[in-house]
Amino acid sequence: MTIRITQQPEIQQFFREAAGLENAGGSERSKAIMLRILQETARIIEDLEITDDEFWAGVSYLNRLGASNEAGLLVAGLGIEHFIDLLADARDEAAGISGGTPRTIEGPLYVAGAPLSQGEARLDDGSEDGVATVMFLDGRVVDLHGKPIAGAIVDLWQADTKGNYSYFDKSQSDYNLRRRIVTDADGRYRARSIVPSGYGCDPAGPTQACLNQLGRHGQRPAHVHFFISAPGFEHLTTQINLSNDDHLWDDFAYATRDGLIGEVRFVDDSTQSAKRNVDGRFAEMTFDFQLRPALSEQATQRSQRPRALQA
Repeated sequence: MTIRITQQPEIQQFFREAAGLENAGGSERSKAIMLRILQETARIIEDLEITDDEFWAGVSYLNRLGASNEAGLLVAGLGIEHFIDLLADARDEAAGISGGTPRTIEGPLYVAGAPLSQGEARLDDGSEDGVATVMFLDGRVVDLHGKPIAGAIVDLWQADTKGNYSYFDKSQSDYNLRRRIVTDADGRYRARSIVPSGYGCDPAGPTQACLNQLGRHGQRPAHVHFFISAPGFEHLTTQINLSNDDHLWDDFAYATRDGLIGEVRFVDDSTQSAKRNVDGRFAEMTFDFQLRPALSEQATQRSQRPRALQA
């Protein structure tokens, strides 16, 4: 028989005290959130009859998750970050806001302060020359009427051929495969990069350990992340998933969305390679971004979530 005590007045009062609601100091918002966390945690323990061993295994897992700096990866893998996007979409629809390039998750691997270039940039440092396939990426940033947005900042970052990101992978140079590009008078940006690899969670890490318990893989398709910003326009957080990847529609982080597929074209023409000043096969991908007008100054800014900064 399941024993339930959470709704007893004395238990609810106990949670109010634990959440600080009987104290004058502190944050009222934090208290309200903590009260809900305590109430819902207690209900889970009751409803699912969580054993002591299961509870303390969960506490140990949270300690391991924090020590591995994988909490941001887990919330993506459990679909919570995608849910936040879906909720934002629903709020936009309710407010009559539509159009523009779809948003999708940021993920945990952004690093602030990448070098800023005008119009075009090379993203990679050349360390994978002869191994990686060169990729030329270009496109325009426009408004909802197709008018170019000059001076927009295209902030992009991606993995290398091993699926690793600079800063987090200490073998890579600072800001490798990370750049900010200011669009030209036609709203255009151009970048020379390499075809990125998809990646999987650390097989020995806590995120994959959780996914194993759920019978799920931890693989992501090849993709390129973007922040797009311009004065007077909504900040856009999105990513472009490469069309040729086997995990395109089987992304453990649920980031693939209609309207965010980059069609990759591989070119094996030596004449074209010579024009591009590359040796052998290369890839091309064009993707345009459409921004919505901002209804507030806050809408022009990205969220204040903690992010890495290169030392």
